[in-house]
Amino acid sequence: MSRQWDMRFRRNPEPTPTPDAAAPGVDIDAFARAVDPQRLDEAQFVQLIDMLDMLGRVGTGIELANMRTDTFVWFVSRASATQLDQLMAHAHLRHVVFGEIFRRMSEHLDPVRAADLSAVVHWRFTGGTGDGGYDRFQTRIHSGSCVSGRHPTGDARVTLTLSPVDFLRAVTGTVNVALLFMRGKVKVRGDIAFAAGLINYFDLPKP
Repeated sequence: MSRQWDMRFRRNPEPTPTPDAAAPGVDIDAFARAVDPQRLDEAQFVQLIDMLDMLGRVGTGIELANMRTDTFVWFVSRASATQLDQLMAHAHLRHVVFGEIFRRMSEHLDPVRAADLSAVVHWRFTGGTGDGGYDRFQTRIHSGSCVSGRHPTGDARVTLTLSPVDFLRAVTGTVNVALLFMRGKVKVRGDIAFAAGLINYFDLPKP
């Protein structure tokens, strides 16, 4: 399997910190829940995510990847649409967040529901830097496993086009997926019925 398919990537090819390198006594989940996004303005919210990303890249052991998924979902769900919009307008942090979401989706695929599923999903997120102004990703689900990455290569069962903020709000359960479809917030090319039920193949925690 090519390296482009492993969404457990880091932005820089730095070694993963060993347990000894982790900051002693730091509970990233307790920290995240103490720093409620609703207490922050848009700039402070983006600065907080930037700080966590920086701390992870320099090997402190304090990083978004160490946050439990239930905490990560809660944290994102507490952010306003304006905060998320400012976050996803940040060229680097946008892809940090995409990486976290797709990695956690892979970890939370329901193996029972997806046992007989074989499908490729192409994602196009508006406001990107790729062709046509989109950031593009691919998710391949096969035999109860899920792998996502950039640079779509396979033939898609469905292609979904939506804003990064709507994507975040959908996967964290703060907006009804059906409502996004009804309001035309999601453009679908391909199997519409499959697209509408796609989120049901994942058991991501609710906020």
